[in-house]
Amino acid sequence: MFAQDIEVRRANAYLGTMQDTVITLAPNAAARVAAIAAKQGKPAILRLAVEGGGCSGFQYKFDLASAPDADDAVAETDGVRLVVDQVSLGLLEGSVVDYVESLGGAAFRVTNPQAASGCGCGSSFSV
Repeated sequence: MFAQDIEVRRANAYLGTMQDTVITLAPNAAARVAAIAAKQGKPAILRLAVEGGGCSGFQYKFDLASAPDADDAVAETDGVRLVVDQVSLGLLEGSVVDYVESLGGAAFRVTNPQAASGCGCGSSFSV
């Protein structure tokens, strides 16, 4: 990938419209991140990364970040930022991060069009 392509992808991720973003933070997820960040006294910045592991080959890792790194893609919804490193971004392109509550519990959920399959718990996937 050329440096120019990376810059275009970063710019698209930051635009914040569903049509132009590389990854989207749903309003439910933004509200939950804002609540968690406020309770912990941290900025409302959710970091999403993809790591090797899990039962399907890759797994999602969520964490609160103090600030975006220089090469992060950034999407913003309702004042809450979602940051993704460039290595993970290729595996997450077109994804939507949401927060869902059900009888089984509550969790952040990634709807990832890049995933060929996933596991029952929803926290790992393969491409």
